[in-house]
Amino acid sequence: MKTNSIHWFKYAAPQNFYFLAGKMWPWFAALAALLMVVGLWISFFVAPVDAQQGQGYRIIFVHVPSSQMSMFIYLVMAAWAGVGLAFNTRLSGMMAAALAPTGALFAFLSLLTGSLWGKPMWGTWWVWDARLTSTLILLFLYLGFLALQSSIDDPRRADKACAVLALVGVVNVPIIYFSVNWWNTLHQGASVSLTRAPSMAAPMLWGMLIMVLAFWMYAIAAALARVRNIILERERHTDWVKNAVE
Repeated sequence: MKTNSIHWFKYAAPQNFYFLAGKMWPWFAALAALLMVVGLWISFFVAPVDAQQGQGYRIIFVHVPSSQMSMFIYLVMAAWAGVGLAFNTRLSGMMAAALAPTGALFAFLSLLTGSLWGKPMWGTWWVWDARLTSTLILLFLYLGFLALQSSIDDPRRADKACAVLALVGVVNVPIIYFSVNWWNTLHQGASVSLTRAPSMAAPMLWGMLIMVLAFWMYAIAAALARVRNIILERERHTDWVKNAVE
């Protein structure tokens, strides 16, 4: 047990994690592509037409996974940032920085697909609904993290400043998740829950679950590929980077 712990602990070093990430990210990228193809095929060609929303409901197969991932990635990003702030580990700040662009992408995609769905269903592209507004704040938190990261020349100081911002912003995630229950909003409740049977047909459910898994695989692949670039940038003066590049 102790030997295994020491074995995995070595990957806390950016040099070791760089090569591990290089081996892992292509597999996650391949899984993401495969699952995306299968998920989209089920979602758009196998799943039946919804009795109330017609064909327009199919946008949820992109909207729901992107919304979930935007919240989850923020929690993971804040966790990495918090670990870096508490233990002054270099890789933690790099991982937080690697996750932020993907989280921002999913937050933007959530808002965009939500607007495209809202126009035919609500009759408007946007309302200051509790969930929509809190999701917009989440996007601003991601963008603020990225802006703060790039505005400070010293990476270690930037990591610490971004960690504070990320940890403060965590309070917004439960607001997004529970907003439908806490306030009277236009946004519908969850169709899939761990505490009750799903309220959608089996092909719809399978399409949704596969798309969620595809987005997970993409997020992991993107973060691993991006953190390799960040490691190279920050460790560019070391001998091992020069040898790796050569």
